Amino acid sequence: MRFVLPAKVDQIIKTLKNAGFEAYAVGGCVRDLLLKRRPNDWDITTNARPDQVKALFRRTFDTGIKHGTVTVIHKGEHFEVTTYRIDGIYEDGRHPKQVVFSTSLKEDLKRRDFTINALAYNEEDGLVDEFDGRKDLDNRIIRAVGDAGERFTEDALRILRAFRFAAQLGFSIEEKTLKAAGELAGNLKNISAERINEEFTKLICSPHPEILRDMYKAGITAVILPELDVCMEMDQKNKHHLYTVGEHTIRTLMADAKEPLQIAPQYVTEDEWREFCSSYEKIRNSFDFGKKDIQKKIRYALLFHDLGKPACMTEDENGNRHFKGHAERSERIATDILRRFRSDNETLDTVSRLVRYHDTRPDAKKNLIRRAMSRIGSDYILLFPVRVADTLSQSSYRRKEKLEYEAEVMDLYLEIVRDRECVTLSDLAVNGSDLIKAGISPGPALGEKLKELLDIVLEDPECNTKDYLLSKL
Repeated sequence: MRFVLPAKVDQIIKTLKNAGFEAYAVGGCVRDLLLKRRPNDWDITTNARPDQVKALFRRTFDTGIKHGTVTVIHKGEHFEVTTYRIDGIYEDGRHPKQVVFSTSLKEDLKRRDFTINALAYNEEDGLVDEFDGRKDLDNRIIRAVGDAGERFTEDALRILRAFRFAAQLGFSIEEKTLKAAGELAGNLKNISAERINEEFTKLICSPHPEILRDMYKAGITAVILPELDVCMEMDQKNKHHLYTVGEHTIRTLMADAKEPLQIAPQYVTEDEWREFCSSYEKIRNSFDFGKKDIQKKIRYALLFHDLGKPACMTEDENGNRHFKGHAERSERIATDILRRFRSDNETLDTVSRLVRYHDTRPDAKKNLIRRAMSRIGSDYILLFPVRVADTLSQSSYRRKEKLEYEAEVMDLYLEIVRDRECVTLSDLAVNGSDLIKAGISPGPALGEKLKELLDIVLEDPECNTKDYLLSKL
C-alpha cells in the first residue's frame, strides 16, 4: 500500500535516511491515512539519537529529550521526531522509570498502546504492520498490543484511551482488552485529573458518546464518574420518561451527536417535525454550535443535567416519582465534578449555568423570553440544543406540545435578536453617567435604578429611549 506523504514530512524522513538512518511516519497519522482521514499531527520515528537528529536540522528544540523526542521546525511547522525506544518499568502506572534507546523499529512499535496505533510508513518501505493493526482497522476493533494487562499496568490512562478511540471511530473493544480494562480500572486513580479530563472530553464530544454504557458495565465510570453510576440504576417511573436517569442522559448525548435534525422522532407527524426542524435550522444557522469549545460545553451540560435526580427523588402514593429541585442539585454536582476534573473556569461557569436553567421554560411570550435572556446571559442560546436533545430522549408524552413550544421560543428569540431588543444593562439607552447628570448619586442606589429601568424595557422594548427613561426618574 502506498500513500503520498505531505512534502514536509517526506523531506524530514528523507533527510534522516540520506544521513544513513531509518525513519518512518508513525502512530495515529498512519492510522488516519488508512482510514482515509486527514491526520491532525505527524509524528516521525527513527533510529537516530536525539543529538544526531538535532545535528541534521537547522531549527529544533528539546520536547522530551530524555524520552528521545526532538521537535523539528520545518518551514514554519512543528514535527516531533522520536528515537526508537524500549520503555523500562512503569513504577507509578504512568511513566517508565527509564527509557532505553533502540535500533529496532519492531521493539519501538511493541511498546505502543493499541495495534491500530502501532503502524509505521515511509514511501520506500511502505506500511510496517507488525501487530495486524490494519486487520483490526478493517474489523473496527480496538486491541492492545501484546498483553492488554501489561499495557494498562504501564499506563492506566490507556484504559480511557481505548474507550475514547472506540467512541471517536465507532469501533468495538476486543474482548481481552475490555476485560483487562475493567480489572485494572482502579489504576485510573493514579492518573492526573488533567489527563483524564483531556481524554474524557474527547470521548463525550465524539460521534459515539454511547460508549459510556460500556464504560459503566466495565466499571470505568465507577472510578472516574461515580455520579453517573447512581443515575444508571435510578428508574424514573414518570410519564415523561422511558428510561433510567443514566440511560436518558446517554440518549441526550446521542441525540446531540447524531444531529437532531436527522432524527425522525416517533409520535409526531411528518409535518409537525418539518415545522420544528425549520425553526431549529434557523437557530443553528445563527450560531456555530460545532465549534470545539461550544460543543464541549453542550455535551458536558447534557451529561450533568440530571445528575441531581437521585438525591431529589420523591415518590407519591401512586408510585410516580418526582424530582423537584433537581436542576439546582445537578448544578452543584456539575460544579464539583468539573473542579475535580481541573476544568477551566469558563467551561465550569457556562456548563453550571446551562445545567441550572436546562428545565426553565417560560411561556412563549416575548417579554418573558427577554427576561430569561437577561437573567441567563449570552449562554441562553446554548440552551436550545440542550433542551432539544433532552426532549428527544424522553417518552412520547406531550412530545408534540414540547416540540411546538421549542419552535415557538426559538422563533421569538431570533426576532428579539434581529430587532436588537434590549436584554442587558449595556443595551439600555441610558447609562450611569446619564443618571448622575440627572441627579442620581453614585453608589448602590444608582445600580438599583438602572435595574429598575431595565425592568421597564424588558417588558416593553419601545420604552428604550433616553428621553423616556430619564422621564421615569
